Amino acid sequence: MNPPPLPDAAELPLAGITVLDLTIARAGPTAVRQLADWGADVIRVDAPTDGFEEGREASPDHLNIHRNKRSLVIDLKNPSGRELLHRLVRAADVLIENLRPTVKYRLGFDWDTLHAVNPALVMGSISGFGQDGPYATRGGVDQIAQGLGGMMAVTGLPGHGPVRAGVAISDVTAGLQLAIGVLVALIERSRTGEGRWVHTSLLESMIGMLDFQAARWTVAGEDPPQAGNDHPTMIPMGTYEAADGHINIAAPGGRLWRAFCAEIGRPDLPDDERFSSIKLRSANRTDLNKLIGERLATAGCDEWVQRLNAVGIPCGRVNTVAEAFADPQVQHLGMAAPVHHPVMGDIRIVRNATQIDGVPGDIRRPSPAQGEHTDEILAQFGLEPDEIAALRDAGAVS
Repeated sequence: MNPPPLPDAAELPLAGITVLDLTIARAGPTAVRQLADWGADVIRVDAPTDGFEEGREASPDHLNIHRNKRSLVIDLKNPSGRELLHRLVRAADVLIENLRPTVKYRLGFDWDTLHAVNPALVMGSISGFGQDGPYATRGGVDQIAQGLGGMMAVTGLPGHGPVRAGVAISDVTAGLQLAIGVLVALIERSRTGEGRWVHTSLLESMIGMLDFQAARWTVAGEDPPQAGNDHPTMIPMGTYEAADGHINIAAPGGRLWRAFCAEIGRPDLPDDERFSSIKLRSANRTDLNKLIGERLATAGCDEWVQRLNAVGIPCGRVNTVAEAFADPQVQHLGMAAPVHHPVMGDIRIVRNATQIDGVPGDIRRPSPAQGEHTDEILAQFGLEPDEIAALRDAGAVS
């Protein structure tokens, strides 16, 4: 029988779903965070020592990625610790991990073992490069996947060499992909009673994230080059410099292209033979961008944003992170949600970017200290005080 829903999540969509979180770094915790935010009872199974630096529990990254979770410490190298994990698995719905594929077999939480312990369990795994294959045993981090997966070859200015994306894009994408897969498996389990093993990798997610750039190769045989801040195939659609900063504009064709030219004072451009089609505009990109830049330099960002949006042309400022959170639309959306942390005090954390109408998106719990809830969780799973004391004496929990 599963543990009861936590009181602070009883009305949320995933209330009653118990998740064992054996993840590290970013990709796995990102997947688990999706489930935690929507009410799952997420229990971080921390190792006694995990190699992170002192004070990491107060780092902005840790505070952001581990909210809405609880923590207990189990030593999975200890036989009693492995037995305890299996006891928790019997009452859990989901287990998620993102260690190297071989580690789970060594520590006794591979799919075959856990499926035998609890056939209804859904297991989620993220690796660097896949659960098998020539790179399966390699360690993988975001930037390695960005390079192998082609992202760095299409990012940055032409001729300036490979450039990484400014965020951990393969980590976050892999986490989101896994969360979707786990939810699909839970829906199927509601019909069949059987769990599934759901897995992805940083490399698979990175290639999936290439989307239309990947399709240019797989379908048309085009190997996409870097295009800088311009759209790879359409123009004008990219970043331009105004008198006091940079703006992004999207007016690649049709009515938008003619309206844009009229608004910047160059209504003649659509009839110029160099720019009369998307293909020709792309071929003459340098000349067109120069002409557009000359006109945009005559006014500031705010004026162009207002004028272009007024005639239906998508346009917006290029903000720093600080400017983004000061933007009135971002403030209206409430992307920085408040939470009280026992050590850090009142802080703000980035809320889940998905909204479900009628479901609160509050951050219910701050990120836990390592092992903060060990006794509470073990009691919730039916362990008696003397059993918990015996596990402590054996070094299986702490």
